[in-house]
Amino acid sequence: MSSTAAARTTGQDRLWSVDDHLEDILATVRPLEPIELQLLDAQGCVLVEDVTVPVSLPPFDNSSMDGYAVRVADVSGAGEEYPAVLTVVGDVAAGRSEPPHVGPGQAARIMTGAPLPPGAEAVVPVEWTDGGLGEGPVSGMRAHSAAPEGASGQVRVHRPAEARAHVRAKGSDVRAGDLALAAGTVLGPPQIGLLAAIGRGTVRVRPRPRVVVLSTGSELVQPGEPLDTGQIYDSNSFALCAAARDAGAIAYRVGAVADDAETLRSTIEDQLIRADLLVTTGGVSVGAYDVVKEALSSVGDEDEAGAGVDFRKLAMQPGKPQGFGSIGPDHTPLLALPGNPVSSYVSFELFVRPAIRTLMGVDDVHRPTARATLETEKALTSPPGRRQFLRGTYEDGRVTPVGGAGSHLVAALAHADALIVVPEDTTSVEPGTEVEVVLLG
Repeated sequence: MSSTAAARTTGQDRLWSVDDHLEDILATVRPLEPIELQLLDAQGCVLVEDVTVPVSLPPFDNSSMDGYAVRVADVSGAGEEYPAVLTVVGDVAAGRSEPPHVGPGQAARIMTGAPLPPGAEAVVPVEWTDGGLGEGPVSGMRAHSAAPEGASGQVRVHRPAEARAHVRAKGSDVRAGDLALAAGTVLGPPQIGLLAAIGRGTVRVRPRPRVVVLSTGSELVQPGEPLDTGQIYDSNSFALCAAARDAGAIAYRVGAVADDAETLRSTIEDQLIRADLLVTTGGVSVGAYDVVKEALSSVGDEDEAGAGVDFRKLAMQPGKPQGFGSIGPDHTPLLALPGNPVSSYVSFELFVRPAIRTLMGVDDVHRPTARATLETEKALTSPPGRRQFLRGTYEDGRVTPVGGAGSHLVAALAHADALIVVPEDTTSVEPGTEVEVVLLG
């Protein structure tokens, strides 16, 4: 744990700033140890080493078109009225060995990706020829299995070609020894494709962190089941699981745990085996049934001073009550978020997402921010001494609040793509004022 962890047991009455709380989290969470993974298993992971190209791409001069490999001099005067008539000496198909030699007055029928045969200097597309049929220009070739005679006979070429026309040169994509991907690259589909193209079957990366999301509350019901009096559907665990996956994690959702401290402790202990990070939602405030606080306030790591879970009050709205620490033999980090859906989601964006990105080893763990002109009919008010995060929609340097300032408006959150940041020292923001926004999309 970080040096700040030792101060947790004495800081429970302190009003933490957003920045100090996040700094404590990021000083504690460490990137996961690198492992070797198969390519598809490495998608979304971060490279920990530079990858160089072992073989040039393409590894040989090859055709970029279906057509005929020719010598430039043989087609230099070709036209519609007086086509160049060449003898076809065979086919050159991708993956076939021993292509025929193209001599003066000759052509080889060639397929896209096939190596340029010896003697040939250019490729003319099949659409520039009669396809060996003795008539006008054709639109394509007949299948070899249906018309094997196309690999012989004569072909009429109706247009000239310059040297190297429709030829992809060896190494024109990347050359042997080039840097293919730098350490720190997040592997998406194009990067996976490049690794496969240069022959890499595995790659050394930091794995995607495993995040277990657990919501608490006896009132919570699984979506799809009927509601009884006083019950609501569990939305937090679904939203936070989706958010964790969006951040790059492998997320596991645990069904809602009733308000019983012993049950919660037991559930968390069971989940430690598959967790690099634990996220709870609900039960962190000052009520008599705030079970997360009850269950985890006394939990610590016996072999590490200052470890455990510290419950705090932050100078922010929404999301004032928060918890952070580590539990279990591997000192698994745990973030305890409020139960209000909007408070929970805002807290995830501010604290959990950067923690996930840190575990991944990403260089920039934060969402992008921007300056935007506030478009609203009346001033936004904020409680003094708290940093407020309001939902909004952002477009072309303008931001519009969505759903007012109420932290309970879940529907408004679903339509927002930005958080409007009102600083601690600001109690009112007038329309037309430039504000900071966190871009969520």
